[in-house]
Amino acid sequence: MAYLDSAASAQKPQVVIDRELDFYRHGYAAVHRGIHTLSAEATQQMEAVREKAAQFINAASAEEIVFVKGTTEGINLVANSFGRHLLQPGDSIIITEMEHHANIVPWQMLAQEHGLNLRVWPLQADGTLDLALLADVIDSSCKLLAITQVSNVLGTANPLRDIIARAKAQAPALHVLVDGAQAVMHQQVDVQSLDCDFYVFSGHKLYGPSGIGILYGRRALLQQMPPWEGGAMIQQVSLSAGTTFAEPPWRFEAGSPNTAAIIGLGAAIDYVSALGLKAIHNYEQSLMHYALEALQQVPTIKIYGPADRVGVIAFNLGEYHAYDVGSFLDQYGIAIRTGHHCAMPLMVFYQVPSMCRASLALYNTQEEVARLMAGLQCIHQLLG
Repeated sequence: MAYLDSAASAQKPQVVIDRELDFYRHGYAAVHRGIHTLSAEATQQMEAVREKAAQFINAASAEEIVFVKGTTEGINLVANSFGRHLLQPGDSIIITEMEHHANIVPWQMLAQEHGLNLRVWPLQADGTLDLALLADVIDSSCKLLAITQVSNVLGTANPLRDIIARAKAQAPALHVLVDGAQAVMHQQVDVQSLDCDFYVFSGHKLYGPSGIGILYGRRALLQQMPPWEGGAMIQQVSLSAGTTFAEPPWRFEAGSPNTAAIIGLGAAIDYVSALGLKAIHNYEQSLMHYALEALQQVPTIKIYGPADRVGVIAFNLGEYHAYDVGSFLDQYGIAIRTGHHCAMPLMVFYQVPSMCRASLALYNTQEEVARLMAGLQCIHQLLG
């Protein structure tokens, strides 16, 4: 099987599988609560991954790293803590037309319930954002910009340093949340250099386990934010005097953590760090260049998005529905994604019900891309 669906979820290297299994076999225990050796060691291993994640994205400290289930939960945590308690009725939130539903729906819900204004930064035909149009959607009422680093459909890599600098210059009270789910596996991320206030990503797209992700938040902001969920994230609980909460990041980690997945995520971070994100980026960009040239040889293909892209190629084949194309390719042993890709507003923008999406990862090869091109040519011949 040529697996060209890593943008949805990446395959796992053996070192990640082995590390997670080793923890279950030899080191499993509940963290933070036990005085016995296994508990203490498990806690130490978990907190070491927090430190590792901070270094991976260049956070100022491990206390700025919150373990969440994934990107979606991280965004919802910010919406329900920062959004509900630090934004005021009449404030505005900016999103873009290319966002994944996970970076749209929580803000729609918050805006409706909290009396906020939701503004949309529109796309251009080539799948990029016009920086000049930012001035049209931003003003002093804007308190949050929620933006993807790399589009999960188009592969557009937004120039975040420039965008964030411009946005904060125009609205000094603005905070920025970056959806990094489609970025961290392809390029080095530096949250301090970006000057973002929140950054979220999922482990399962970074060759790690499912059910774990990272929310980065500036320490000063996390300290202002109340918990979203209640449980054992406390300093003191009293039935008469109420509850006082733990310091960040632990106040945001109610319930028993997915410790094995956290440890597996640490192994995934080690894996990509050892390979080198610069080397990964260079290889994937070379493969992307090859893929774009090859696919353009397929009759009737329409490729969406900019010429310079990261990770994914969205396309349609003539008038054939994306589902039919994906089903045919599956018969040839080629796995791609089809549908609206959790980006219905983007489908409306391009006036299509769905798209095919092939995604490229560090383990993909030119031979697999050639198989995709040959499969599409066969479909064209069979259905044409």
